[in-house]
Amino acid sequence: MASTSKTLSPPHEYPSFSAAFLVLVAARLWLSLTDLSNILKHDHALSSPLTSFEQLQEGIYLFKHGIDPYSGGSFRHSPLLLSFFATVLPNSRKFASVLWTLSDAIGALALVQIWRARQNVRESPRDSLVAASYLLNPYLFLPSLALSTSSFENTLLLLAIMFASRRNLSASLLTLSFVTHLSISSVVMLLPVLLLLITDPHSHLASPKALSANPRKALSLFGEFLLYFISLTLVSTLVAGSCGWIPQTWGATPTLPDLTPNTGLWWYFFTEMFDHFRPFFLMVFTVHLIIYAVPVCLKFQHDLLYAAFVLIGILGTFKSYTTLSDPGLFLTMFAIFPEIYQYLRHPIVTILLHLHAALLMPLFHHLWLTQGTGNANFFYASTLVFACANGAAVVDCIWAGLRIAIGIAPEGYAIVQE
Repeated sequence: MASTSKTLSPPHEYPSFSAAFLVLVAARLWLSLTDLSNILKHDHALSSPLTSFEQLQEGIYLFKHGIDPYSGGSFRHSPLLLSFFATVLPNSRKFASVLWTLSDAIGALALVQIWRARQNVRESPRDSLVAASYLLNPYLFLPSLALSTSSFENTLLLLAIMFASRRNLSASLLTLSFVTHLSISSVVMLLPVLLLLITDPHSHLASPKALSANPRKALSLFGEFLLYFISLTLVSTLVAGSCGWIPQTWGATPTLPDLTPNTGLWWYFFTEMFDHFRPFFLMVFTVHLIIYAVPVCLKFQHDLLYAAFVLIGILGTFKSYTTLSDPGLFLTMFAIFPEIYQYLRHPIVTILLHLHAALLMPLFHHLWLTQGTGNANFFYASTLVFACANGAAVVDCIWAGLRIAIGIAPEGYAIVQE
C-alpha cells in the first residue's frame, strides 16, 4: 500500500494573519460608525434589559446627577460598568462604537490564541478563519452594532478561557470574576475553567483518560476566585452606595422581574404563569441551567476545553435573558474544533433550523411590535425554533465528542488508535 506524506508549510508561507485581521476590524469599525446602530438598538433579539446600552446611558445620567439608578427597578447593569462609563470613558455614541469594535477585536484575538493553545502551535494557516468566524458572525456583530454589553461578556469569557489555556492562573480567575459580575449566569463556567487551569488544554477527544488533578490546587484556585469576586463585590457596593444593586442585577437573573421579549425561553412562559406557581418554576428553570456543569465536566474530563464549549452552548440556550450573542459565541467556537465536523449527526438540519429562525425572528418581531398585525405568539414561536436550533447544535456536539472518544469512525468503522 503506497504511503503518502504531508509537508506542513513553514510559518512564512502562511497567509498574512495581521493583514486579514486588520481588514476585518476596519470593516467592522466602518459598519459601527454608520446609522445602522440607531436602527438596531431597539431590537429585542440584540439586547436585553440586562445588556441594553440605552438603559446604561439612563443609569449614567442618574448616577451623575446624584440619583441612585437602582432605586427605580429598571436599571440592571453592574456597578462596574456604571462606574467605568460614568468616570473613565466619554458617553458618546461614536466612541462607544469604537469601544465595542475594539472589544470584538480582542475577543477574536483571544479565540485565535485558544485555537493555538489547543493545537500547541505558535501560528497556523487557520488563524484568519478563526478570527473571521468571530468578527463576521452575524449573531455576534449585530448585537455589537446595537451596543449590547453582551459583547463585553463574550470577550471577557474568551479571555478567561485563553488565560486558562496558557496557564495564566491569576489573570484567568480575575477575568472570570469580572464576567461573573457582569452576568451571574456565567458562574456555570467556573468549574470547567478551574479544571482547565490544572489540566492539559490540548485536544484529547480521541484519547480519553481519567482526570488526574490535585484537589488541593483546585480548592486554592477556587479560593483565589472567591477573593477576586468578593473584592469586586465590595468595590461595586462602594460605587452604588449600598447593597441595593444586588437584587436589581444578580437577582434579576433568577427572578425575572422584567418580562421584556428576548430570544430566550423564559419571558413568554412566565408571562402566562399564574403567580401562585411562579416561585416553583423559577427555581426549576434556574436549577436546570446549573445542573449541567458537573455531568458535562465529568463526561469530558479528558478535554475540559471541549466541556467549556458545550457549557457555553447550554448557557446560550437556557439562560433567562438571552440575546443573539449568547448562542453566537457557541457557534463561533465551532471553528476551533474542526475534528468534530465529520462526526456531527445532523448538521444540515441544525443549519436549516438556524436559517429558518434567523428569517422568522425579525419578521415576526416587526409584525408584532411595528405593524401591529401579529401578537406575542408570533415572536415566541420563532424563538422556540431558535431554541430548537441551539439545542440541536449542543446535542450534536455532545454526540460528536462522544463518538470520537469511544472510537467510532464517521463511516461506521472502528478507529485504530496506537
